[in-house]
Amino acid sequence: MLTACGDGDDDTKGNDKIPGVDTGTTAEASSSASTSADAKRPDIALPSDLSDSFENWKTGDATKDTVLVDVQRRVDATNYVIAEGDAELPALGFYYRGTALADARKWVTSIVKNGYSITGANRYYNPRINLFDSTSAGVVYCEDQAQAFAKERKSKKVIKTAVTDKSYVLYTTRLEKNDKGVWQTTKLTSQRGHESCTP
Repeated sequence: MLTACGDGDDDTKGNDKIPGVDTGTTAEASSSASTSADAKRPDIALPSDLSDSFENWKTGDATKDTVLVDVQRRVDATNYVIAEGDAELPALGFYYRGTALADARKWVTSIVKNGYSITGANRYYNPRINLFDSTSAGVVYCEDQAQAFAKERKSKKVIKTAVTDKSYVLYTTRLEKNDKGVWQTTKLTSQRGHESCTP
């Protein structure tokens, strides 16, 4: 029904849950990592029935932690735009660019067009980061969707699904820092049931 936000390498077709769907606790993390004062970040307000937790998303390295904060903000932006039902809201363009932005907008539009939103709790864990140079990085992380579900936008009916290995998703991302100091996602792929994420 709903598929992951990626660049075509995703194997999630036919699953009800929504990978890449992210929300809420980035404000705490952002206070510990330096971010550019030049960037006027979009306001993001997530619905009360949607929440995220980010486990062990601090490395102690200032640059790495700044990158991880913007990954979390990108996750929040994605969930916010899905909940609002508008793929053209500026939050997506703030944290994505290039092919990743086009893919994200296409994915959000398909969810909304099919009459769905998202609800529940997402857990993000086991982040691994590699700084390629001063303006590019790679981040790999896992998502636990066992308590996250699709929701019919009109009826508000929650479509609950059984927890299986496919409830756990591995994400591989590339980020590049723009001239305002924002680490934007330029590539994102996902794989359900990857052994590095399953319990």
